[in-house]
Amino acid sequence: MSPNNGISKLDFPGPGSRRPLLQVDRDSSNERRSQDTSYAGSFFEQVAEGIQARDRKRMQREVVRYFSFVWALVNCSCAGSITAYSLYGGMFQKRLGYSQYEVNWVSIAAELAMYLPVPGFGYLCDRYGPRLPSLLSGFLFGLGYLLAAFTYKSGPPVSNGGDGWPIGIMIFSFVCVGMGTCCMYVSAVSTCAKNFGRGKNKGVALALPIAAFGLSGMWQSQVGDKLLYERLADGSTNVDVFKYFLFLGILLLSVGTIGLFALQIVNEAEMIDEAIDELEQSGFLSESEFFSRAADIHGYGTLNTADLSASQFSFLNHEAEVLQRRAEEEARKKTWLLNEETRRFLTDQTMWYLAAGFFLLTGPGEAYINNVGTIIPTLYPPGTSESAMVTRATHVGIIAVTSTAARILTGIVSDILSPIAPSGQHRRDLSSSILSLSSLPSLSPKKFTLSRIVFLLAFAIMLSIGQILLASGAAQNNAMAFGAVSTLIGAGYGATFSLIPIIISVVWGVENFGTNWGIVATMPALGATVWGALYAAVYQKAGEAQSQGHTTDTLCYGTRCYAPTFWGMAVSVWIACGLWLWAWKGVNGWYRRGIAV
Repeated sequence: MSPNNGISKLDFPGPGSRRPLLQVDRDSSNERRSQDTSYAGSFFEQVAEGIQARDRKRMQREVVRYFSFVWALVNCSCAGSITAYSLYGGMFQKRLGYSQYEVNWVSIAAELAMYLPVPGFGYLCDRYGPRLPSLLSGFLFGLGYLLAAFTYKSGPPVSNGGDGWPIGIMIFSFVCVGMGTCCMYVSAVSTCAKNFGRGKNKGVALALPIAAFGLSGMWQSQVGDKLLYERLADGSTNVDVFKYFLFLGILLLSVGTIGLFALQIVNEAEMIDEAIDELEQSGFLSESEFFSRAADIHGYGTLNTADLSASQFSFLNHEAEVLQRRAEEEARKKTWLLNEETRRFLTDQTMWYLAAGFFLLTGPGEAYINNVGTIIPTLYPPGTSESAMVTRATHVGIIAVTSTAARILTGIVSDILSPIAPSGQHRRDLSSSILSLSSLPSLSPKKFTLSRIVFLLAFAIMLSIGQILLASGAAQNNAMAFGAVSTLIGAGYGATFSLIPIIISVVWGVENFGTNWGIVATMPALGATVWGALYAAVYQKAGEAQSQGHTTDTLCYGTRCYAPTFWGMAVSVWIACGLWLWAWKGVNGWYRRGIAV
């Protein structure tokens, strides 16, 4: 440099000089050459590492998502043990001396306990995740079946001439079984709905665990009939009810406990944030309404810069407070959203039409499944060889197989043929979603679509045909016709239990699925209670008439034991179809609101 701070030519190397322009840093122990590492190379290395870390995180999420799905299938494939009630319901009459009324009250208690607590368990799943309900289900199953096993082993109660435990203990044990069924089922289905319900395969994601639930009764009844049996003096076999209950109690306790670790919901916070964004965009929620209250309550957006600059301790303390407030805000945001979704669900008229139809259809279906074991002896005169050919286990298996097949079929086919639901369609403002009938086909890019309501109505009619076959006497002394009855009722019942939760997830979303589905799922309990009591009353009256007043023998034979009940059931199903059709096509129905179902 020149004295006057100018640049001299001597500051640059001459033409023949090889002196580098940059001075090497000789103070560093690790001398670097410019070609070793560049800023660009370092930048791209960091980008690559970031991409790898993101991919690893995404892969971990997918592994958790699919492992949770697999264990949800395991949970459901074991949880439906109550559907095998007909396998041992008749043994309560023979070994414990229970009347038909008492046998029905045990099953009704289980039905009520299986369906009435569903909103509560769904609420637990939505607010706290599926792990706690899974563990609780294992405890309830273990307590219920072990208590039922020793109640059965004690023999007939004092009221029936024995010295065994009272029937109240058996009823309590099946209340525990019913609650365990509900808890395990809801935790598994809720996991699948939230992990996969926002994708294009939501029908399959819900149909498979629901189908597994129906399948559980089949394989468990076969285990009881083929492995855990007792041989009678005449060489025939019956399920060993004591061993069967022990097997179920230990199995389900283990499955529920493992679910505590296996069931997880992936990206729930992102799902909640997206739902709130959709509410803001739809007009249901203004941004100021939610976030201004957040600021008022928690003081967000009021960072004090003086505190940040005071000391490192105050800075770290403030950061900890910010993180705590953020966690509190996320929890409050989730609670607010789920409460808002519940309010909107309960104030939607179409929900009540859907629920009422579910009540009118599933009650008859449940009553048939629970009483098929007492219907079979009415089909043939007592002691005939044909009566021995029609077994309870066979028809429990038929119902389970057809129910499972219908659930899987409706899930897969409805995903393929049903119209594509636009994202957040259920949160659009009603006034802006009324579309003309001519514009509705544009909701889906598919050339041919078939609404899930069409599938629901078709399988409901199928179920009513099975009831008409039985009520008309066509199955009397006809094993093949009775097999058709079980097939039709099993398929219609199974498809309904698959399609209704799928429709709920499409129409009202998956964020509050556990609570929403739980509210509707209480309907079968009421229906099963009504129709189970009606069936028992008709059966008991006909049996007493046949015994000519000798009420000690009220076992019944002939169509009058069941025909009036099943004629009424068929009419009930037709009314359900009318309600569902109105919810879809009626005034303010889903079709007119532009909701692709």
